[in-house]
Amino acid sequence: MKKTVNTIFFVRANKTKHGGAENYLHRLSELLTKKNINHEIINSIFPKFLPSWLRVILFNLQVCLFRDSKFYFSLERITCPDIYRAGDGVHKVFLKTQNKSRLNLLHPIYLFIEKQCFSNAKRIIANSKMIKKEIVDIYAIDPNKIDVIYNGINYKDMDSIQAFRKLSKEFKINKNQHFLLYVGSGFKRKGVEEFLQIVHNLKHLDLMAFVIGKEKNMRHYYALSKQLGIEDKIIFTGARDDVDDFYSISDIFILPTHYEPFSNVILEAMSFGNVVFTTKQNGASEVLSKNRIMETSNDFSIVKSIEKLFLDPELLEKEKNNNIRKSKEFSVDKNLSKTLKVINKVYLEGEF
Repeated sequence: MKKTVNTIFFVRANKTKHGGAENYLHRLSELLTKKNINHEIINSIFPKFLPSWLRVILFNLQVCLFRDSKFYFSLERITCPDIYRAGDGVHKVFLKTQNKSRLNLLHPIYLFIEKQCFSNAKRIIANSKMIKKEIVDIYAIDPNKIDVIYNGINYKDMDSIQAFRKLSKEFKINKNQHFLLYVGSGFKRKGVEEFLQIVHNLKHLDLMAFVIGKEKNMRHYYALSKQLGIEDKIIFTGARDDVDDFYSISDIFILPTHYEPFSNVILEAMSFGNVVFTTKQNGASEVLSKNRIMETSNDFSIVKSIEKLFLDPELLEKEKNNNIRKSKEFSVDKNLSKTLKVINKVYLEGEF
């Protein structure tokens, strides 16, 4: 007999709104509130000064030991989810793309919990076909247990004139320049070095490139931009609360990531009329045309494509408008509707 769920408990350790999953959960929560759907969010109660591996163990105990009859929709790897949304991808695949210390206890603990999470979840939501395939291939999970639901975004009004007016007061930019954009923290995995190489290869264009995001080792990227001779074409902004203004003035968005389950920034950039390039190691590449997908993060063949777009304003404008239209297929509303169908299909007698 199916059980009726009165409250959905969303599980995510971090409270920050800067992460992709945290942003997604924030948007989802806002929409659920508007629809009067009862829900609560469970975050970690443990201080960040504790080692990361210990916080992972303690958080798993926090949610699983005191679960009772709660219905868990988890966005975090835990051993006791009802539904698990694999927005963080597959850690076993992630480790293959990164040079992580084997002495860090976090990784074997993550791998243990990840395996239990996929096995124990009654259903799994993958945010791309790429992630579904990885779960099936690596953990031998029944593919019929996995639903693919692409991320959703909220749509915002774009005022490129006002955005340029504002940003030109802070940065030395002019209207005749072309603007490239990168957004994302964790520069190494998300390909900032490769982004700088792409800018370096666009030698004959009057352009300015913005790099938005947090990074501990900023000196390395400052030094690299100077070494490549592009320090006058690169603006490192750090983390920003006004990212929409940068989307509004930019022509082309590039995310040469090494591994990404599904980057929301791809949809966000499209919705603001950017032509978007990313790697096939990003699940979000599934919503792009093939000629905008990089084989790897150092696939610099896209330089010719970028040059062609900048030298043909009509083609650039046409593709920008096409991306705005295409992005409307991926709203938070549609994502929520599909997500609730997964919940209803398994657990509910009726609809929310």
